[in-house]
Amino acid sequence: MRSVRKLTSFLFVRHRSLTVMTAIFVVALAFAFANGFWLLSRLANVILVAIPLAYLWTRVNLRGLEVTVERPADRLQEGGDFEERITVVNKDPFSKLWLEVEDPSALPGHNAKRVITLGPRQRRSWRTLTTCTRRGQFGIGPVRVTSGDLFGLFRRSRTFGKREHVLVYPRAIELPGFSVPPAMLPGEGQRRRPTQHVTPNAAGVREYQPGDSFNRIHWRTTARTGELMVKLFELDPASDVWIVLDMQREAQAGAGEDGSEEHAVRIAASIARHFLMANRSVGLIAAGAVFHINEAQRGLSQYARILESLALVRAEGDLPLSGLLTREGQRFGRHTTLVVVTPSTDEAWLASLQLLATHGVRMAVVLLEARTFGDDANSLPVLGGLTAAQIPSVIVKQTDDVAKVLSAGMAARGSARPFPRRLQ
Repeated sequence: MRSVRKLTSFLFVRHRSLTVMTAIFVVALAFAFANGFWLLSRLANVILVAIPLAYLWTRVNLRGLEVTVERPADRLQEGGDFEERITVVNKDPFSKLWLEVEDPSALPGHNAKRVITLGPRQRRSWRTLTTCTRRGQFGIGPVRVTSGDLFGLFRRSRTFGKREHVLVYPRAIELPGFSVPPAMLPGEGQRRRPTQHVTPNAAGVREYQPGDSFNRIHWRTTARTGELMVKLFELDPASDVWIVLDMQREAQAGAGEDGSEEHAVRIAASIARHFLMANRSVGLIAAGAVFHINEAQRGLSQYARILESLALVRAEGDLPLSGLLTREGQRFGRHTTLVVVTPSTDEAWLASLQLLATHGVRMAVVLLEARTFGDDANSLPVLGGLTAAQIPSVIVKQTDDVAKVLSAGMAARGSARPFPRRLQ
């Protein structure tokens, strides 16, 4: 049965014109032999010559071609433009007619298909721009050049280059007023404070005072001013910030760009950007189809690693948020601030947060309201549990301005320093 389907597809789908032409040839030849009509005999002869010539045309038309592709960047951010330039060169002394050039890709909106004709020793080059509308990793290439004959009987393709990948990072927005509870460190807080202790952060210089250690002398400033000057240090609000992103399949609501998955990923990227720009150590944990973990570090390279993980993570995990917090709880201690991003309406993970709180972990929760993403579940019981446990939290709806909502701060009933509340 499968062989019959393949034969049917070959004859009536992929080579329909050839099948029709062959049928005409057989009928014309049969009638020519039957009644000797010269026109049918000539038609059969023309078809007999045209089919081999059409086949040779498609093969010769692809010879002597050279195709190059320039792709300046293979890592972009959501909303950016992916640029590439395709150049096709004809090295033969014969023209190449009706070449179909295509650079196939799963990148949404990508269209690098064009039909061209090249003269002898001629080249054609064009540039394409594709706006990256979705995060993820997308294959692109190799470039495929297809040639056909005048009658549409045959099609032949050649590929040039190799398959590459484009990684699109999620879009991160600025959160100017976002803050979370500080961990239990001497210098923890939103502002740095001067200290007499030596720390990795030098804030400036001051005049030497009796009792200052000689290893604190800043010799360049001393040479320039002619007076002994020592380095002034400040405490570093450098507790580790861990972002836990809930990527359990059952916890998500909605789908596509308007679903909770994409909103949660963008929020996690924005929070990571906020703290890394403040020179904080940031780590990420996300248990999707693949377990992603980035140990807490600082710097732009850490930001790139986190964005790469967020670009690849998918909400296809089976591990619930409560299990994830229990499994990775040993990573968090008194010098840790935990930020949980989740749309989950399962109250089981509240107990896991409370257990971590008994170990001195400071935490905050960004809760995506599932009902606004198309789910029937109610997020208010979870929000009430967070308030009762005095865990700072903020609830985000699908239509909210995320930057404005997160910058407004966290809310926790009964906390020592209450944040502005946002409950609707």
